[in-house]
Amino acid sequence: MKKKIAWMAMAVVTACTVLTGCGGVEEVASASASEGGVDLVYAVETGSAGEAIAAEKGYKTNSVASQADALMEVASGTSDAAIIDLLMAGAMIGEGTSYPGLVHTDELTTEEYGVGCRKGSDLASYINAVFAESYADGSMKETATTYGVQEALVEQAPAEFTASAADSDVAYIQEKGSLIVGITEFEPMDYKDASGEWVGFDADMARMVADKLGVEAQFVIIDWDNKIMELDSKNIDVVWNGMTLTNEVKEAMACTNPYCNNAQVVVVPK
Repeated sequence: MKKKIAWMAMAVVTACTVLTGCGGVEEVASASASEGGVDLVYAVETGSAGEAIAAEKGYKTNSVASQADALMEVASGTSDAAIIDLLMAGAMIGEGTSYPGLVHTDELTTEEYGVGCRKGSDLASYINAVFAESYADGSMKETATTYGVQEALVEQAPAEFTASAADSDVAYIQEKGSLIVGITEFEPMDYKDASGEWVGFDADMARMVADKLGVEAQFVIIDWDNKIMELDSKNIDVVWNGMTLTNEVKEAMACTNPYCNNAQVVVVPK
């Protein structure tokens, strides 16, 4: 998961650099060049780490509402490629998945997931304590194994909850009786099962925290680009949806310790 690679389609065939060992990439790049040297169009989720790396590299993008929509763009041919999270790619593309005709290239980035709380919130400290306890007793790994993300887990150091002396978010959540979790539909982290219930590694871990708080977990789909505003306005209590710990996120939120490794990968037709 740690290998980095810059993946670009140049305007002319002679300048085109093609990744090797990634089935289907050469075909996409060649097709782009044969159509007048037009750069590839990458579908990306608005406000995501994928959109950020695409902008950094100067890629032409098609911004969509979710990473699932980005995959649909590639499958339907309305975008040449997509940039999504590696963990989602593992669950959604390839043989036996929703998109067997798509493959991913090597990673563009190395990053980590964390949970976001309101700036100054003691909820981040509480979640860190639950992470530490569940990692030590094996329940975190057991949950991760259920959704196939156990290899991405980050070891959790011992941690104790430190409550805020005033304006405690934990006390506020316990008083109202619910932990409102801001998500998008993102398999294997947060998605609906056949019965319509929210499941996934993040969803199950959020329920674990809610249970320990003595409250009910409620899942709310948010506009990912507005996640900070949703937190600050108290429409949600926490952003828990495979959120990459970027500098912007860490400056705007109280974030937990990292709990999963991840990367951004390019997805193309097989």
